[in-house]
Amino acid sequence: MRIDELIATTDEPVFSFEFFPPKTDEGERNLRSTLAALQALEPDFVSVTYGAGGSTRGRTLELTKWIKQELGIEAMAHLSCVGASREELHVILDGMAQAGIENVLALRGDPPRGETEWRAHPGGLRYSTELAALIREHYPFSIGAACFPEVHPEAQDMAHDLHFLKEKVDTGASFLITQLFFDNELYFRFVEEARAVGIETPIIPGVMPITDLGQIKTITGMCGATIPAGLLEQLEARAEDPVAVVELGVSYATLQCAELLARGAPGIHFYTLNRSPATRAILSALKLLRPWVRRAVVRTAG
Repeated sequence: MRIDELIATTDEPVFSFEFFPPKTDEGERNLRSTLAALQALEPDFVSVTYGAGGSTRGRTLELTKWIKQELGIEAMAHLSCVGASREELHVILDGMAQAGIENVLALRGDPPRGETEWRAHPGGLRYSTELAALIREHYPFSIGAACFPEVHPEAQDMAHDLHFLKEKVDTGASFLITQLFFDNELYFRFVEEARAVGIETPIIPGVMPITDLGQIKTITGMCGATIPAGLLEQLEARAEDPVAVVELGVSYATLQCAELLARGAPGIHFYTLNRSPATRAILSALKLLRPWVRRAVVRTAG
């Protein structure tokens, strides 16, 4: 099912998981076990990323097909412009269509590993807007796009970033997924500003449970996300106790997601880092407590 149609036709929040294709057969076996464990939580869809420079292109399609065809879970493949001509992009998209995949996240993509400057393929595309337009013109996919509550690292400012985001929507994106963030006010302010410039598509918040302090510092340093001072202080106080870091990270993410849903977010997209325990605990608690329903009841009673 198309993700845009799924969001439009349900009164429940949409929950999804993001995975990256492992580079080894052993890693792929471990990921398949993780996916099987998360299957019981009945995610609305699962997305599979595209390595820097398209380095995991084949595994991305293979894994997306397996999720869709064998697990019976709606799947979304990431696709970037990096290192591919228009003809090659058409071959990839044709393969997705033949596999029954209905959803694509259109991205510009990161430079190949070891390179710092992004370069377009001589016969390819330069921007995610061009990729979205190509997909919309030739394929019936539901097109997703990325957005940045704390501004894209290469954008001049939020105004310019929102202008480009509006172009993504106008050229074909029918839903948006945010970069990870840890302060919910950033998300709600971003949604308000997006609506003010005419972006009406659903904006799904992306949440990454913190399970490793060093790792999350590296990730936020790369993507430009910030960790609130109070949270960072508490994490660093537990730096010598990895279990305590995980416990705080899971607790914080559960509260973060509960507030997002209670205040009207259309769902949660979990950046899993190919692990299941933290995401399983958080989503199980959310489905038990159903904060989106409790807030509706309070509004009605008031």
